[in-house]
Amino acid sequence: MSAATTRSRTPDRLCAEAVDLARTAAEEAAAPGVVGEHVGLVSEGDRVVTHFFECKELGYRGWRWAATVARASRAKLVTLDEVVLLPGPDAVLAPEWVPWSERLRPGDLGPGDLLPTDAEDQRLEPGLTADADDRLAPGDSGEDEPQLTPGLVELADAEDAEITPGLATPPARGTITAVADELGLRRARVLSRYGLHIAADRWEEAFGAQTPMAQAAPATCVSCGFLTPIGGSLGQAFGVCANEFSPADGRVVSLTYGCGGHSEAAVMPAPPRPAEPVVDETRVDPFPLRPAADSGSVPVGAGDEETAELGHS
Repeated sequence: MSAATTRSRTPDRLCAEAVDLARTAAEEAAAPGVVGEHVGLVSEGDRVVTHFFECKELGYRGWRWAATVARASRAKLVTLDEVVLLPGPDAVLAPEWVPWSERLRPGDLGPGDLLPTDAEDQRLEPGLTADADDRLAPGDSGEDEPQLTPGLVELADAEDAEITPGLATPPARGTITAVADELGLRRARVLSRYGLHIAADRWEEAFGAQTPMAQAAPATCVSCGFLTPIGGSLGQAFGVCANEFSPADGRVVSLTYGCGGHSEAAVMPAPPRPAEPVVDETRVDPFPLRPAADSGSVPVGAGDEETAELGHS
């Protein structure tokens, strides 16, 4: 360690004793009554010392007034360098500024919000570009050109944004542009390979084979009757779930995803048919109110003497 470094870490005696000079300068820069007690000093270099004073101003808890003083070599007069308000170790600070494009999160876009995309957005690439001569079919004069909707113009003006040319203008019938419009290729920009890959990664993470629901599922979505196919290259790996009882209803799911609502995993058995009744309740069995005369064990007309032997009275 050099001698110059050692001297810079040791506060200069005259500069360290210039507390009154530093306080006077801080009180001139601050509002009356907001400069508090002297809370310390630090050596900034050879014969350069910064004095710290407590800040009592509301809303600046933990901040400190810093007054830097210095003196020339072999001079006994201490002079003022600068006075600033600096945050201390326990100061309340605002979070680091982040551009709005990086602060956005999924779900932040609400009704009426306009989200412009960067011209160099890596998720997009130019779509079909047609020549000016191809925009009109033979026989069209171009006098009745479609106009932009007033709501779109007002929204763009309110957000200080620009409207992509041709975004709200339908193409003329019978042109290559019209055919491309039907195929979804006439858009000013379409998804790039990078945009497709990050979308696939995002959907795979939310509804893919590695989720707990898919790990416990009896089968995958590729064999489920509730899976609705989607077009494009993403349709080779994803689809839309149409099962209202599934947690992924209306969501883009991976073909390797699955849940307990699979259409073929558990088929409901047919309702059991009741057995034939043991007792036929459709017929009526007649029962006489009085027993028949010959239904007993004693003959009809027998006397008391004959019945007495049988034990009947």
